[in-house]
Amino acid sequence: MSGIPGRYGSGGPFEEKFGYSRLVVAGPNAYVAGSTAVVAGIVNYEGDPYKQALMAFNVALEALSEAGFSRADVVRTRMYVVHPRDMEAVGRAHKELFDAVRPAATMVVVSKLIDAQMLVEVELDAYRQGGR
Repeated sequence: MSGIPGRYGSGGPFEEKFGYSRLVVAGPNAYVAGSTAVVAGIVNYEGDPYKQALMAFNVALEALSEAGFSRADVVRTRMYVVHPRDMEAVGRAHKELFDAVRPAATMVVVSKLIDAQMLVEVELDAYRQGGR
């Protein structure tokens, strides 16, 4: 927890350095900041967009869980991929995690991410009925 109500931190170095939260809850909505396959400063699954996507989504889902949201609450996903050729692999990871939920989704190709080993970054938005 960042110390500010409704704002959750993961302890990542950029949160403090750049002044943002991993997750912000506003009423019945939750917004997860861009998540990647970086844990403890190390890019995991170098060269594997499918495994990087799974890990990035799971980092984001873990943040949602800490705030009391579930995968079923996800209403929108965004996927940023570095190479068009990775679309199928990232889409397959998305389907495995969200096929039953069917959130609105966007996938775009970007020129690069912060680290050249990163192939995908994801964001999640969630909504829970009645703000439970």
